[in-house]
Amino acid sequence: MTTLPLPTLFSKALATASKAANLPTVDDETQELIQSAVTDLKELDRRVSALSLFSSNEILEDISTRNLVYLFARYVLAEVQNRMKTIDRDERMTVLKQTQVHLKSFIHDLDTYCLVPEVDRALHTQSASSIKDAAKRREVKIKQFKAEKDLRARIEAVRKRRKQMPIGDLYQSDFDLIRSLLPSTVTPQLSDEEEEDDSETDEILREAVLLLLRLNYAQAYSQLESMDQELELLRTAPPPRPAPPSDDRKSKLKEQDDMWKLDTKSPMGDSGPLLDSSGKPLRPFTILPAGASDRTRLQSQVFGPGHRLPTMSIDEYLKIEQERGNILTGGGPQSEEQLTSSEQLTMDSETDGTVFGEMKLEEKRQKDEQWAEFKDANPRGAGNTMNRG
Repeated sequence: MTTLPLPTLFSKALATASKAANLPTVDDETQELIQSAVTDLKELDRRVSALSLFSSNEILEDISTRNLVYLFARYVLAEVQNRMKTIDRDERMTVLKQTQVHLKSFIHDLDTYCLVPEVDRALHTQSASSIKDAAKRREVKIKQFKAEKDLRARIEAVRKRRKQMPIGDLYQSDFDLIRSLLPSTVTPQLSDEEEEDDSETDEILREAVLLLLRLNYAQAYSQLESMDQELELLRTAPPPRPAPPSDDRKSKLKEQDDMWKLDTKSPMGDSGPLLDSSGKPLRPFTILPAGASDRTRLQSQVFGPGHRLPTMSIDEYLKIEQERGNILTGGGPQSEEQLTSSEQLTMDSETDGTVFGEMKLEEKRQKDEQWAEFKDANPRGAGNTMNRG
């Protein structure tokens, strides 16, 4: 088997991972792509370690831009491996722990070369979920989001300087961005007239690699926090259900269920036949003793209120009271302008030459006589004895 060069092997793994990122995780095709990418990335990581491209004795300036892109290998391996399909809880926990190992190795490599500024390192190492105060936790999350947004904006500016298509113009993932930085895909074949621009191109490429590494550094810490939470959920999850019983036991359980389970309500309602020809009930029924009507009445009051409910609305009650004459009407400025009954009687009695006027005149005379008799029978002060009897 022909051994592929490192740029070609890394490019192949990134292309496969990018293709799998746009497909559903549960599909068999996606899992085949993920397995292929994981195999290539593990081979790449093994060969990078064997070649000793990175050493703790070196500083960041000692690493060439051509080799700097292979720092992405473990981050990409963690990203791809995290999408591997698992069946049970233990298998998922194993995948999460392996993914965390790759992410921590990636973070350790970047910390070794002091690639991330101390301010950004202090920001991203804070675990928002461990902060009790909600306001502080929200503030930390906002700062981390703004830092990632700023890095993406700077990466976009560098891509424009390299005259590459903006990220928003293509459905590119982080795998495609890393692939665009590989030497085999982005390093142009310079002519004699363009050799003086070689150093400037290398500086722009190096800046893009460093910015993308810092972005992945922030994302690695965010994913580690999410994986810790998922692991905690998996540890506290209830145990899996036992295996299903055998066929014989299953058939016996089904017979018992058919014997004792509650019948569903018949679509015919309560109007259909009670039994079929074989005597099997077709709908639920209840055997009640004598006095079932009283039982039904009392049963309907079980969940009723403890007080008596009104039998009519307020409007109906006021209408009945008005018909009984228990509601006073009138009053107000309009009643002051209206004539009293005595004033109306006096005015009607003054109507001369009509039968109505004579009737009212006689009515007024009788009323005056009754009032005079009352005054004679009840003189002024007769009722006031000053408590002397």
